[in-house]
Amino acid sequence: MATDESFEAKTYAKVDLRIIPFLFLCYILAYLDRVNVGFAKLQMLKDLSLSDAAFATGAGIFFIGYFFFEVPSNVLLKKFGARMWIARIMISWGIISSAMMFVTDEWTFYGMRFLLGIAEAGFFPGVIFYLTLWYPSKHRSTRTAWFVSAIAVSGVIGNPISGWIMDMFSGSMGLAGWQWLFLVEGIPSVLVGFWVIYYLNSSIEEAKWLTSEEKALLAKNLVAEDKHKTEVKLSDAFKSGKVYVLSFIYFTLMIGLYGIAFWLPTIVKAFGIQGYLGVGVITAIPYAVCVVGMIIISRHSDKTGERRLHYVFNVTAGAIGLVLSGVFASNPVLAIIFLSISTLGVIGSMPLFWPLPSAFLAGTAAAAGIGIVNSVGNLGGYFGPNVPVWAKLISSDPSAALYIIAGILMVGALTTYFFIPASLNVKK
Repeated sequence: MATDESFEAKTYAKVDLRIIPFLFLCYILAYLDRVNVGFAKLQMLKDLSLSDAAFATGAGIFFIGYFFFEVPSNVLLKKFGARMWIARIMISWGIISSAMMFVTDEWTFYGMRFLLGIAEAGFFPGVIFYLTLWYPSKHRSTRTAWFVSAIAVSGVIGNPISGWIMDMFSGSMGLAGWQWLFLVEGIPSVLVGFWVIYYLNSSIEEAKWLTSEEKALLAKNLVAEDKHKTEVKLSDAFKSGKVYVLSFIYFTLMIGLYGIAFWLPTIVKAFGIQGYLGVGVITAIPYAVCVVGMIIISRHSDKTGERRLHYVFNVTAGAIGLVLSGVFASNPVLAIIFLSISTLGVIGSMPLFWPLPSAFLAGTAAAAGIGIVNSVGNLGGYFGPNVPVWAKLISSDPSAALYIIAGILMVGALTTYFFIPASLNVKK
């Protein structure tokens, strides 16, 4: 028995080492290309004469294109295989992200952001589905945390790099700092996209780096789990009430995520921080806290097999952190501490959330269901950046947007508590 357990542990460690760091790198690039517009905002609004409202619309319109192409993209990933489809996504989004340097006005900004959403649609849910092809649910929260932590790591390393690019290259070759930002940060996505073709395997069977015994073990564990799932066809995903409840919950979480991501550099700059690099270093702090915290929380969730209450408590902590960051907005140290808690509460809840859809969906239903949840949920990415703009219309309090986002997060936490059955927890 001990030998079997040792063999299984070594096999999953082998899979971890092969695919998780690579997917982690891919998502760092994806997320950075999605939200670096928040940093570019510090310059491009003045250069292009854009209002805050125009920026919020452009930042959010990404998710409209994303919404319409998300489910088809995930179904096509299952049909053509993760290797070629993820490569296609990365190459196309890298090209479009670099082309953002050619934006000249409000409407070209909207158009390029919309195209970027179309190009990137399917990447995140595709990877979430891809993980279900390798890991049973009991192992998935921690692996999802390692992957999702790329969001936090992109903030830790990406924000200072973004600030450095804008400080260092502003004016070089007649280009503004924000133009260099889009160009420099889009190119790596294209290069790694070509690397995907040669590195990633679409299934256990394709993995030449696994022995036949290791392949048999991985396949056996997946079959043992899937035989208990009843929703396996494409139509099952669209008919499942649980899919739409999860979509709403994820929608509230994404309002929190992008409300923070797109406006955090602006919030920090209001502290009086000098230079774009300085802003980048300070905005990296909440993400650094998140990297550590989300791994600890996810490991505990995997160990106990409990997802639902972990999610509820963590999101609630994030909502409280947002409220307190607004209350203490005049104190930069306390504001950053509470923004760190709120960032952990939002990003750190994603690994707790994503094992839930695959707890009852399998096969094509899993690909489609994960796509539905992610596409509907990511519409929150349209509303999140707009909350600060709308908040100004109803309140003169500069922290009003933080309170509104906190309230939305609490609605999601309560929905999870009352409408998600405990049976979706992992069976230990």
